[in-house]
Amino acid sequence: MTAIRLACLSLCVLAAPAAAQDTAQARPAWALAIHGGAGVIERQDLSPEQDAAYRASLQRALDAGAAVLEAGGSALDAVEAAVRLMEDDPLFNAGRGAVFTAAGRNELDAAVMDGRTRNAGAVAGLTRTRHPIAAARAVMEQSPHVMLIGEGAETFAAARGLEQVDPAFFFTESRWRALERTLRDRSE
Repeated sequence: MTAIRLACLSLCVLAAPAAAQDTAQARPAWALAIHGGAGVIERQDLSPEQDAAYRASLQRALDAGAAVLEAGGSALDAVEAAVRLMEDDPLFNAGRGAVFTAAGRNELDAAVMDGRTRNAGAVAGLTRTRHPIAAARAVMEQSPHVMLIGEGAETFAAARGLEQVDPAFFFTESRWRALERTLRDRSE
């Protein structure tokens, strides 16, 4: 693969019945798949240090999800643990490090689905909830809704005790410079 993908996050936990497990090798009855997004950064455009940083961050997210599963936790708990790390990592376009809107705001979205029940929850346009994945899960598990957006989603998340932060928490200089370049290019 010649590119690291960076615009959205996805994590999938695949569970197989214990009977399908290869007991001779004692492999786990689950697998994790993760990617860092849908944008493209070509490997040749990264320094070896940057490439290593992206790979290490992805590995930390995988390790967090795996730790939950190895301890007998649910797939949803594993997904949330992995995505929370990515939401806090400025390398990824989620949470801290998210791109800015043309108005200069970070507006965050997340969605989660339980494949077993087909229940889903999503949030969009968050600006103060530190972990949008936790808000999406709360929508799924603690409301009759499938999706909440904007101020309603923010109010819902805060009412559920989810951590709220100043919008400046999500700011990164590199994303801000990218917005400035985009706006400059559009005005020319």
